Amino acid sequence: MIFNNISMNENNIDKLYCKKETDAMDHSGNHNYDKLMEKTLTQTYHFKGKIINLRVDDVELSDGSTSIREIIEHPGGVCVAALTPDGKLPFVRQFRYPYMEIVAELPAGKLEKGEDPLDAVKRELAEEVGAHGTNWRSMGNLYPSPGYCGEIIRLFACDIDVSGESHPDDGEFLEVEYIPLEKAVEMVLAGELPDAKTQTLVLKLMAERTQGSI
Repeated sequence: MIFNNISMNENNIDKLYCKKETDAMDHSGNHNYDKLMEKTLTQTYHFKGKIINLRVDDVELSDGSTSIREIIEHPGGVCVAALTPDGKLPFVRQFRYPYMEIVAELPAGKLEKGEDPLDAVKRELAEEVGAHGTNWRSMGNLYPSPGYCGEIIRLFACDIDVSGESHPDDGEFLEVEYIPLEKAVEMVLAGELPDAKTQTLVLKLMAERTQGSI
């Protein structure tokens, strides 16, 4: 019964998606994305911090009306799924103050100004896990909250043989735990890994392995 309900809901979603797609197409069947665009009129900064800035923009919509957009500027970040020869991934557990809880995540960090994402993710893996990867590859980009935040997280995967001691930044306290990839997938599906970038990378890596790419 549960699966029937899911299937029906997915059909409804597909119909709604198709309608929205049709509305954004011209009579020739080509996409007309101009109808979706917004024009920036003014930008006002209300806060500038060490990591994020907060600004409020006045925008003009495609129908000529106006609205406001509250935007968080963020330099972006990186995250890596580093697979050991026996199929395990290092996870970092640390206290995340906004949620007031300890969260298990794949090694990750923010980009420094002008820093190359690959250099950044190698640095984070060495600092948090004490490991150096091989067979580096991009796993795409993640927009964690596109409605109000401009952050882009660059996702990577690599192989690691052995890890040493972690060297976290000052004021950063964490514990490293190795979890088999298959178990990590189960944890994602069970809601035990709520972090978005971690969920995405775990499932992407499993899909890559299932398809025989690694």
